[in-house]
Amino acid sequence: MGKTVKMLGMAVLGVVVLLMVAAAGFFYVAEVRADKSFVTEKQTPKSDPLSKQKQQWAKVPNKKDVSMKTDDGLKLKGQYIPATRKTNKTAIVIHGFSVDHREVIPYANLMHNQGYNVLLTDNRSAGASQGSFIGYGYLEAKDYMKWIKRLVADNPKSEIVVYGTSLGGATTMILSGMNPPKQVKAFIEDCGYTSVRDELVYEANSLYNIPKWLAQPIISIMSVYSKIIAGYSYGQADAVKAVQRNDRPMLFIHGAEDDFVPSYMLDQVYHAANGPKEKLLVPNADHMEAYRKDVVQYEQTVDGFLNRYVH
Repeated sequence: MGKTVKMLGMAVLGVVVLLMVAAAGFFYVAEVRADKSFVTEKQTPKSDPLSKQKQQWAKVPNKKDVSMKTDDGLKLKGQYIPATRKTNKTAIVIHGFSVDHREVIPYANLMHNQGYNVLLTDNRSAGASQGSFIGYGYLEAKDYMKWIKRLVADNPKSEIVVYGTSLGGATTMILSGMNPPKQVKAFIEDCGYTSVRDELVYEANSLYNIPKWLAQPIISIMSVYSKIIAGYSYGQADAVKAVQRNDRPMLFIHGAEDDFVPSYMLDQVYHAANGPKEKLLVPNADHMEAYRKDVVQYEQTVDGFLNRYVH
């Protein structure tokens, strides 16, 4: 009997050690700053439907370099681009996972064409900004709250729209639940996920064929690592809970064929949202492809939303 108990104890210990090792490996892949193109890289289309927007942006004058120190001492860098005509309206455009601000230039151009000033920055641990760990929307939201407070200090009459894609979409939703200053009038999120836990469970299964029942304990251990090393737990990066606390307008956008952030997450965040809300689901669009797949409908939807809620 004693021998059986000892063997059982050794087996349990072995499983725990394996889970901890697996969690350490996945933590590095998911959260530590490094080249992650093997996770997100897709073939560049031969003809990019958004090339016109990129060309327009290259010609926009008066781009001003800006920087900010985060509460934990990181230097973040970006650009502030004034509108063609003086206005109180400013769009903060937030990029996603494993890229930098260049990924969302078409979206910045869209908002500039709508007559907005644009703040376009590199998230922590991306591009020219400092940082070693990705915050999956929670740490980034805290950073963007600081950018927002700077905009408001510079112009108390600001009317701010926060607009993010992918991880930036999750950042936008999480920020909406942090009671941002009243000058933030509306939010646009494109292909953001419900929570970091949901997203990592999905990716563990879709990329590595790890059953969801096994992914759950691995990710729970990763969350402990994250709290100790990066300063936040995965429960803090929950977009569903955040939009339940938000009472301001939000536009939710997603591609119907998204294989990185599955489209069912759109319904979950949309139904959870308590403020005025609209949604656009674009057929045949993969991750970050909603704009590319239907440029006209996308721009009309964004334009209509802004006209209804930002005056």
